[in-house]
Amino acid sequence: MQSTATEGAPPKAGPREWAGLAVLALPTLLIALDQSVLFLALPHLAESLAPTGTQTLWIMDVYGFMIAGFLVTMGTLGDRIGRRRLLMIGATAVGAASLLAAFSTSAEMLIATRALLGVAAATLMPSTLALISNMFRDPVQRGRAVAVWASCFMGGTALGPVVGGVLLEYFWWGSVFVLGVPVMVLLLVTAPFLLPEYRDPEGGSIDLPSVVLSLGAILPFIYGLKEIARDGWDPGVVLIAAAGVALGFLFVARQRRLTRPLLDLKVFRHTAFTAALIVLMLAMATMSGSYLFITGFLQLVEGLSPFEAGLWMVPSALASIVTATLAPALAQRFTVGAVIGGGLGLTAIGYLLLVFVDPVGGLPLLITGFVVAFFGTGPLGALGTNLVVSSAPPEKGGSAASISETSGEFGVSFGLAALGSLGGAIYQSRITVPDGVTGADAEAVRAGAESALAVAATLPDALGAEVLTAAREAYTSGLHTVAVVCTVLATATALLAMTLLRRVGGRTPGAPAPATASTPAEEQGATIL
Repeated sequence: MQSTATEGAPPKAGPREWAGLAVLALPTLLIALDQSVLFLALPHLAESLAPTGTQTLWIMDVYGFMIAGFLVTMGTLGDRIGRRRLLMIGATAVGAASLLAAFSTSAEMLIATRALLGVAAATLMPSTLALISNMFRDPVQRGRAVAVWASCFMGGTALGPVVGGVLLEYFWWGSVFVLGVPVMVLLLVTAPFLLPEYRDPEGGSIDLPSVVLSLGAILPFIYGLKEIARDGWDPGVVLIAAAGVALGFLFVARQRRLTRPLLDLKVFRHTAFTAALIVLMLAMATMSGSYLFITGFLQLVEGLSPFEAGLWMVPSALASIVTATLAPALAQRFTVGAVIGGGLGLTAIGYLLLVFVDPVGGLPLLITGFVVAFFGTGPLGALGTNLVVSSAPPEKGGSAASISETSGEFGVSFGLAALGSLGGAIYQSRITVPDGVTGADAEAVRAGAESALAVAATLPDALGAEVLTAAREAYTSGLHTVAVVCTVLATATALLAMTLLRRVGGRTPGAPAPATASTPAEEQGATIL
């Protein structure tokens, strides 16, 4: 129950709302875990299900594809039918799909259940964030609540390999999916008591052609970017991504004509909303690209297992959680642009340190640089997300949350494609194939560090060692180039944040709450139950 507010001020959240936040944090943590935990389970499920190479890729990727594709639809659906209702439907689907995935008897079944998991997870992400904006109407409290939400997401991503390693040490590969079942059961039991219902009574029905166009735009575009990151600029893949862009234009044109669109484009007129989206997307691009090469360095250059590499990533996640938690308090003293921009300035320094990492003995500097970089991104995760959600009217909260998540997915995919391709090209330009390695083996060494290490394992010890040294040096050169680009982009993004968000904050960590005590949400066309 929210406490009584002073006249003209939004009500303060009470114990029920903070307990509800704890409930909402659980599925957020689980979704982040699910996106990274499967890496360790792959060798184990490969022994059981014997997937082909293509099937393995789809097992990994289809979950993220479905999340990205359905976020916009599910965010708006929650606004129309009720955010708590959609959250509980999604929780039920996640629990059921998790069990089916855990006991899959074939690769095809696992791909299908992972796809279902992605669709179900897409209902949870915007619902949790939109409900936070409803429960915490005081701007200061909302900023802290969103910081907790962002911290759970950051922490879950880093903890995935660690949690997966512990589970696989004692249980079978399906245990990484069963982990989600008790979390969803707890959510279903507590949600009716701790979470309010909220919907737009004038939302109307969902425009199905818009849903089709949304999926047709997002899925091919994300797929194209991921394939470019993996295999380079294949003309067919580029055409698929371009088709997604074309359908995106058709989607936008339809939204402009509709009285009640699937995605209300008017929210982009809010400067803070659009600026926060741009900054979030650019920052996620650099983070994903650098993350790709740092995790690769840990495994390919340092020779660590995925579990060991995951342990080395924990300090960076903790650093981002610390600054995300502190960011709302800093935004009470300084503008949001200054806090986010200052953080991204630190991120640029962290990326700059990566330029000086050596292939031999470079682990301490690598971890230091990445911890500094993530330390600087924490404020953006908390304050940027809060800006996006706070800038939208209450009845569009789910839609705004879905836009925030979708922009992050675009940023991640673009970063992996662009920076992954750049680093791969640098590797191929710097690799020197030792004498004695010929034919298919030489081509494999030139193709990438992963295949080079596989070739080295089949060669005589001395020659294999030469291949390993050459591959590690070339991979480190790719890391250096990516780090330079990330440094430049992080600096530019910091300046962009300071410029576009310079008038936001001082006393509030986000835009003024759309619904206050003097203008309740009910008067603005929304219904809280």
